[in-house]
Amino acid sequence: MENLRALRRTPRLRMALPARCRSRTGFGDRVVIADLSTRGCRIDSMGLIAHTGDLVVVRPQGLEGLGGVIRWVKGHSAGIEFDQPLYEPVVEHLHRLHGQFLPEKGAARGGMRLAA
Repeated sequence: MENLRALRRTPRLRMALPARCRSRTGFGDRVVIADLSTRGCRIDSMGLIAHTGDLVVVRPQGLEGLGGVIRWVKGHSAGIEFDQPLYEPVVEHLHRLHGQFLPEKGAARGGMRLAA
């Protein structure tokens, strides 16, 4: 995981943003965007079935869908690289709205699970 962080082109901001994620096969689930940058995000899910390389569309609450590719899956989480970068002020605005009330770093994630 540390190697992946070193490869990132932009830093990610922690948040808890409700979203929907739909795969190319049409299967969708509610997810939480746990961190976000202009180029990608990490999602947490209880039941989304996703594999590295899958094409997905993530639709954060209040925004249009963001197309991307699953780059990694680990436990309850998956990393998505967006097809098109987000505008940086949008990322900062979402962080201001959804970056509050986060659990302490290292705390349990409340049983979220990403099925692989």
